[in-house]
Amino acid sequence: MNVLNTLKDRGFIERTTDDNALIELLETPQTVYIGFDPTSHSLHIGSLVQIMTLSHFQQHGHKAIALVGGATGMIGDPSGKTEERKFLTEDNLRSNEEGIKKQLAQFIDFTGKSSDQPAIMVNNFDWTKGISYIEWLRDVGKAFSVNVMVNKESVKRRFEERDQGISYTEFSYMLLQAHDFLHLFKEYDCNIQAGGSDQWGNITSGIDLIRRKTGAQAYGITSILVTKSSGEKFGKSEGGNIWLDSSLTSVWDFYQYFIRTNDEDVLSYLKLFTFLSLDEIARLEEELQNDPGKRSPQKRLAWEITAIVH
Repeated sequence: MNVLNTLKDRGFIERTTDDNALIELLETPQTVYIGFDPTSHSLHIGSLVQIMTLSHFQQHGHKAIALVGGATGMIGDPSGKTEERKFLTEDNLRSNEEGIKKQLAQFIDFTGKSSDQPAIMVNNFDWTKGISYIEWLRDVGKAFSVNVMVNKESVKRRFEERDQGISYTEFSYMLLQAHDFLHLFKEYDCNIQAGGSDQWGNITSGIDLIRRKTGAQAYGITSILVTKSSGEKFGKSEGGNIWLDSSLTSVWDFYQYFIRTNDEDVLSYLKLFTFLSLDEIARLEEELQNDPGKRSPQKRLAWEITAIVH
């Protein structure tokens, strides 16, 4: 099956820049990238949708690029944030990059042992650090309209928050991510960027930059924001984030988080966070209806995702 259809059937997709064109394009091997925040040496389960998205692409024969935002991590993405992040040193970022790659390797093959298309990890600090300010303004800044930028949702929201506002540093984040997409398009023939629902503005800015600089067409895919039916934020517990690193969240606590999933959420989580077939998930749904007290779907969910991560 086409990977886009697989992702849709499992509930990943929020929207795409061009459904029909992507379906046709993804009939042949393509290259896709997703960026990951390097502000910690561990990802948390809020990143699982993006990790699983990359894994599904690779399993369908496409090239997966995991980008660690070494440069953008020094700036901070204003999307979905109410205040500016603290800056990280290069040493911090490099150390965090190694920890993140180790975790991604549980889902994505970087070696070529199980895939004809081994994934790669890149760090945008490597191609951004040597660009002078004048070169940046001439080659990247000139391609953007401030009028358009301030109307992007991630920026507009911060303008409306008078107490916090947005610094020029964070305002520049959109240009950095757009430049990443252009760089990966030129160096790796990467023409698809995927990300969370809050990344739509950044992704479309990259598509615009590629079109302006090369005349080529690139594409974007955003995934749903996972929420709990109770209204509680997914990925949080009384102790804070649920991390993929067992030194931050124990294997027991990780397992317990998922086994406590509500009946209303468990089927969608099985589709998003496991590789079980839809037929198997339908069978678990039937078990849930016939004997909800047995909690078969929750037990299977907790087992599957804990086994992959740990």
